[in-house]
Amino acid sequence: MPAATGLSPEILAKYQPVIGLEVHVQLLTQSKAFCGCRNEYGGEPNTHTCPTCLGLPGALPVLNKQAVEFAVLAAKAIGCEIRETSIFSRKNYFYPDSPKGYQISQFDKPIAENGVIVVPDAQGNPKRIGVTRLHMEEDAGKSLHDGFADSVSRTYIDLNRCGTPLVEIVSEPDLRTADEVFEYLTKLKEILLYTAVSDCNMEEGSLRCDANVSVMLKSDWEARGTAAYGTKAEVKNVNSFRYIRSAVEYEIERQIGVIEEGGRVVQESRLWNSAEGRTFSMRSKEQAHDYRYFPEPDLPPLVVGAEWQKQILSAMPELPEARRARLSAEYGLSAQDAATLTTTRSLGDRFEVAAKTAKSPKRVASILLSEITMRLRAAEIEFEQSPVTLDGVVLAADLAEAGEISSKQLKQLLDACFAEGKDFAYIYERDKPQQISDTSAIEAMIDEVIAANPAQVAQFKGGKRTVAAFFVGQVMRLSKGQANPAVLNELVVKKLDA
Repeated sequence: MPAATGLSPEILAKYQPVIGLEVHVQLLTQSKAFCGCRNEYGGEPNTHTCPTCLGLPGALPVLNKQAVEFAVLAAKAIGCEIRETSIFSRKNYFYPDSPKGYQISQFDKPIAENGVIVVPDAQGNPKRIGVTRLHMEEDAGKSLHDGFADSVSRTYIDLNRCGTPLVEIVSEPDLRTADEVFEYLTKLKEILLYTAVSDCNMEEGSLRCDANVSVMLKSDWEARGTAAYGTKAEVKNVNSFRYIRSAVEYEIERQIGVIEEGGRVVQESRLWNSAEGRTFSMRSKEQAHDYRYFPEPDLPPLVVGAEWQKQILSAMPELPEARRARLSAEYGLSAQDAATLTTTRSLGDRFEVAAKTAKSPKRVASILLSEITMRLRAAEIEFEQSPVTLDGVVLAADLAEAGEISSKQLKQLLDACFAEGKDFAYIYERDKPQQISDTSAIEAMIDEVIAANPAQVAQFKGGKRTVAAFFVGQVMRLSKGQANPAVLNELVVKKLDA
């Protein structure tokens, strides 16, 4: 949680935060953006390198075709317009992890512009967040400041990451709260994972986010609109969505505190310290002219014509929102269940394969979302490692739907599956729990329980009809959980009424 600033709710309410995001996404290509080196996380430092990504004299860049295709796919998935001809530029800056002294990027003619991502606002209503641009560029290397005997006095450089293909997705300054930031990033990551252009692994740096935060008086906003935007500070490279939300919350309050004390917010880059729950100054923020952009002389204009775009977009999957709407309509799922089942493409695929063969898709959804998910979390494993296969889920759903096993028996069988690492069909055939649906057998047990509990019978007769649940529970215990719940509930009420 961010450190408390001590500002009252009344002071905070006077100000309007304005937030824009810059999200860097590493693309899952096999090789780097402009050379043939492996695009792979980790490895022995400085082994995935060549003269091109090391910036040696005479080495020339060659654009990775798959990186272009992934960039177009990602851009269209977030509603961007593809620019048929885009230009690569040199973005000049001097850091130890950038051996060329510049980054190949795109500036005034990016590959895509004018997208949108829809997020829920504070009231749960849809809010459109504009995407200014998506452009292609290469990643820098990595400076290592810890883990060495002389880390106090030396910085180590690993250039394996140098030249990794990136897209940078820049939002409009349409975000107003830290919660909207969290929702935007969650939605963006979900879409990117569906398209399979990136693994979006924040721990490995596949997805990194910079947040530009400013505040202004609401009275100025109402009077002058965007002309009243305050000075922004950039919070860089926060490595989890939870921390990004906390960092934005803190930065909003910090800037309000500076203004309230009569100070002036400085344009700068800041880093988030999660241990202390605060941001701290890193360096003054560069302007675009500080980078001295000019067209990359070694790369021709990138032309993505209509035919190539059509070919690329043939690989576009059904995206999360469209899939949710279809699952609700096709299988009768609630909006919440459809949303949960489509949080990942693989989970949605699993559900649909099972739903097509099961007697009740809704029952399949219920078992997947409750019984299976709960046990996966407890075992700290993913769906791919589940001992219960899709066929097992379908069998369990069909047996439960037909009333051949009770919910208690289903739980017991699934517990055994996860304890023993066996699929549902094996455990079911071995243990074969028998559900009692014979009315005469159930009536005999109800009579026995009624005879043994005259006080509860009197309560029922006196109008306390909820006591029927007591008799259901006692019969279930007597039948060792094998009585058919639907038949039992009906017969208990009938017997007591008689």
